[in-house]
Amino acid sequence: MYVRHCLDAKDFWAKAITLYQNTDCVEFHIHNLLSCFSVVIEAIEMAGEVSGFDHDEIQKKRTVYALKYLKECKDQRIFNWRFGNEYLISPDFRTRINSAWNEDRWVLKTKVQERKVSSKQEQRLADLLLRNLKVVDPSSPPDKLVPCAALVGSKDYHVRRRLEIDSQYKEVQWLGESFCLRHFFGDIEPIVSEISRELILSHPNVLQTFCGFTDEEKKECFFIMDLMIKDLSSYIKEVCGPKKRVPFSLPAAVDLMLQVARGMEYLHSKKINHGNLNPYNVLVKARSPHVEGYLHAKVSGFGVSHTRKTHSNQQSSLSYIWHAPEVLAEPEEYSEKSDVYSFGMICFEVLTGKVPFEDGHLQGEKMSRNIRVGERPLFPFPLPKYLTSLTKKCWHADPNQRPGFSSICRILRYIKRFMVLNPEHTQQPDSPMPPLDYSDAFFANRTAQIPLQVTQIPFQMFAYKMAEREKSAGENNSESGSDASACGDDGLIAEDPLPSPTERKSLGSPKVLSKKLLISKKSVDIKSSKQPGTPMGRSVTSVMPPHMSRYGRPKRMNSESQLMVMSPRERRISGHMSDSELP
Repeated sequence: MYVRHCLDAKDFWAKAITLYQNTDCVEFHIHNLLSCFSVVIEAIEMAGEVSGFDHDEIQKKRTVYALKYLKECKDQRIFNWRFGNEYLISPDFRTRINSAWNEDRWVLKTKVQERKVSSKQEQRLADLLLRNLKVVDPSSPPDKLVPCAALVGSKDYHVRRRLEIDSQYKEVQWLGESFCLRHFFGDIEPIVSEISRELILSHPNVLQTFCGFTDEEKKECFFIMDLMIKDLSSYIKEVCGPKKRVPFSLPAAVDLMLQVARGMEYLHSKKINHGNLNPYNVLVKARSPHVEGYLHAKVSGFGVSHTRKTHSNQQSSLSYIWHAPEVLAEPEEYSEKSDVYSFGMICFEVLTGKVPFEDGHLQGEKMSRNIRVGERPLFPFPLPKYLTSLTKKCWHADPNQRPGFSSICRILRYIKRFMVLNPEHTQQPDSPMPPLDYSDAFFANRTAQIPLQVTQIPFQMFAYKMAEREKSAGENNSESGSDASACGDDGLIAEDPLPSPTERKSLGSPKVLSKKLLISKKSVDIKSSKQPGTPMGRSVTSVMPPHMSRYGRPKRMNSESQLMVMSPRERRISGHMSDSELP
């Protein structure tokens, strides 16, 4: 549908204005494709490790998959070289992504120049596009907005209705398409350069301003933007009710949270702090009529083009619940991490359907004071810990302890992966945690607030998988190598714990030790020998050769016919092999 929309020759000027710097192809469609494709590859590997009837063949496949996750592949360059074709990020594909943008702009410039002389109206539109494409006379002022006549003087310009999100916003028909129009009066000259910088912003999860028009004499300004009819707060209020406790399923909620985080990651990469992030400034619309509950979200309410925006349906007395404690104490202390706090509060409402602190008995300045000293909303019902943990990290009292949006996006992508591979967990509030705390995984650029290139997504998903395997292998080695365990085929931990120092003294006595090792049918001779460095002596037991497990370790014998006493030193040396080390 996206490709058909782009190739449709109808309403050329509307498509040229809305798509000339559109990045949805890469940042939305290819982003989602590469994210899903990595999960598909992992699902195939998981199925391959257990499918089939030939045990030797299954073991061979496990070995092949284990060799894939070598430590050397933690380097992204090595990963791209070894698995680029498998994960759809071959060098040729990456080159085509980079070159297609310039090629498309060149084709658009040629088409616009061909239509420039058709009529006066089209000439104005052509000048607008060519200025934005930066192919006009370099000496012309780049920060000058287009005269209002190019908009209001158009024959197909019509105002349809006023939008609910704000009194300054209207739905208009122009060039055969529907847009959102913001119209306000004021002196524009001091902020024209800042507005011009905002006009070049483009991201699928950020409300885009396509073009700006001004009338210097009347001191009025128009902005043509994406048409988004509803904000997140209004949507949640509509869908929640007695029959529907939460507004979204867990997969849909995580998808929405990721979209908001990606929009904020993009803004922060452009050195734009939002300063007023809340559900009223997250605009939504249904993604597809065929997929119920999934929304397309865009962050709005930032920058100088939105500074005058005030929501009539947003109570100013409740605005403090979205602001970080440091902002409530010092309003000028707003930072990127303050936006992260606000994002955590949005996550709470998305997951629960409740406004933070709505059940609290304190309001106004008293609640603001409680927030500054550490009070946070309580989750009204159980939710998966990996979601509540991330939310709580976002609203941490210490800004330095809050993750950046690049980390949040990375974490949410892998949470989506975990939920896809474990769909039954999404239906259970007390579902087990993923094997890895995703926020603890290390990446070389974890502190860099640079938007992730979509071609890096497969490597990040791969790196998380490696971290999971390493942690699992470490836990297995730790458990199998502990002094208190002696495991057999079933992997059970020995029932008897490691004896205390006082118990060790009593065990040094042959009399007591013989009682411990009593055998019903066959007697075992026990001799105590005192060795250098062991004042209390070391027990030496004569036993039958133990059976060997498939891991090459002595089996734990629970029958009365055979018992084996292993010294702590021997237990440490032997240990379980991780799954990646199995033959």
